[in-house]
Amino acid sequence: MTTPIPDPAPRRATGWRSKTWAMDLIRKHTPTREGMAKNKYLAPIAHRFLSPELWRFTRRSVPRGVALGLFAAFIIPLGQVFLAAFLALPSRANVPLAALVTFVTNPFTLPFWLVIANKVGNFTLRLDAAGPALAHARMESTTWALVVDFFQMAGVTIVGFGVLAAVAPMVGYFVSVWVWRAVVSRRRARRLKTMEARLDQRLGSQ
Repeated sequence: MTTPIPDPAPRRATGWRSKTWAMDLIRKHTPTREGMAKNKYLAPIAHRFLSPELWRFTRRSVPRGVALGLFAAFIIPLGQVFLAAFLALPSRANVPLAALVTFVTNPFTLPFWLVIANKVGNFTLRLDAAGPALAHARMESTTWALVVDFFQMAGVTIVGFGVLAAVAPMVGYFVSVWVWRAVVSRRRARRLKTMEARLDQRLGSQ
């Protein structure tokens, strides 16, 4: 007679937690498969979001999800979640994680990233060195100077966001790979320690 497999639902109902707090936090703040499948903007490909492989946390899908989420977060100011979801389908990345990572840019953090993007753009284009030459070429009108400054700053900031969209995914990918390996190694060490403790207990009781 085989022992029936217990239903996991009661564990969730009683506040069951996984072995890693990070996975609990991610699952708490990420959208569900059914929620994304019912979204009107994702309706044409909604059925594809129900695939279980897109919602598993594996050593391949997690880094891809982080990278795609960072790319979508910096490449466009609006609709990052939908862009990350679309990109996650062909790359077989983790959809909920990709959607969650896009919130690195949000209304609260946007001013910070605008400053960072402007500095990155200035460093990339070296406009600070060309500033004096551009100043002589400007018209004496204060209004025109403000307009020129605004468009110059906007262009530099856009370039900075482009650089962040290219660099951040690579950094996020390798960092998530390292974190994943560290978490897996820690869990294996704990399991090995538990097995050794049980073996020592059994040998000691004999």
